[in-house]
Amino acid sequence: MAELTKFRFAGGAQGFNWLPVFVAGEFGLFEKYGLDIEYKKMGGVALATKAVLEGEADLAITPPEGALSDYVAGGDLRIIAANAVRLPMSLVAKPAIAELAELKGAKIGTSSLTEGTAIYTQILLAEAGLSYPGDYEFELAGIHTTRWEALQAGTIDCAPQPAPWNFMAEREGYNLIGEVCEAIPEVIFTGLIGNAAWLAENQDTVARLLAALREAHDITNDPARTEEVLPIFQRITTKDDAELARKGLVYMRDMGMWPAGLAISDKALDASIDLMIRAGLLDESVRDKARGAFETRYLSTRAA
Repeated sequence: MAELTKFRFAGGAQGFNWLPVFVAGEFGLFEKYGLDIEYKKMGGVALATKAVLEGEADLAITPPEGALSDYVAGGDLRIIAANAVRLPMSLVAKPAIAELAELKGAKIGTSSLTEGTAIYTQILLAEAGLSYPGDYEFELAGIHTTRWEALQAGTIDCAPQPAPWNFMAEREGYNLIGEVCEAIPEVIFTGLIGNAAWLAENQDTVARLLAALREAHDITNDPARTEEVLPIFQRITTKDDAELARKGLVYMRDMGMWPAGLAISDKALDASIDLMIRAGLLDESVRDKARGAFETRYLSTRAA
């Protein structure tokens, strides 16, 4: 048997959106394509982006904002594929808060001030007439699991929480006061981020990785294979709560969370760029340039 190619794969939490990656691992798809995966859990989305930028990881699955900012500044980061293109998140508030308008003066937990959840929250609250900074403040509360702990401890008033943690919070008496996907229907929630030089030097490895992930996305999205996928999803989400895990898996799958073929639509890419501009993280003048961060050629390359 040929020696497997070692591959370092970084992510912030490596949680629910990583389901197809873990499906690929458990179904033997990485080995099928000659890959030996080392998972590098960085503890934050910005740290996952940084790991690729500094060569600590080969690729990362992480929100695209860091790569987009780096690209327009003349950097080396590129987006080569989508991992997830929907935002299966609710804004979860403590029991005393019943609607978005009541978040004026609130402390909202997020995983970053410049990527992912912070941007989604700003857009959602802007539709309710609340602006940042001024009307509320962000608290760096970490990934979704630690945000849930902070909500329970009362150190934050609200936080964007993905399924199935949103449903778990609702069951515990917390209020779901806003749906992120209603404000942002399609976006690059998380993409595959790489360094341009590494990508160019390792095109065969990239092609094999994408081939494995394409098959994994097909398995994940197939309702007929729910019972095979559910234990994996449960292990990385609810642990011992099968009912809640099933609810979360079906919710995400049916909304089109994991795109077939890892495709990034123009709509999703433009939405990601637009969100950054609206949040003040990119200037309007670089809108067209930012689209160049998506290296389309890797999705069109097939493994040998």
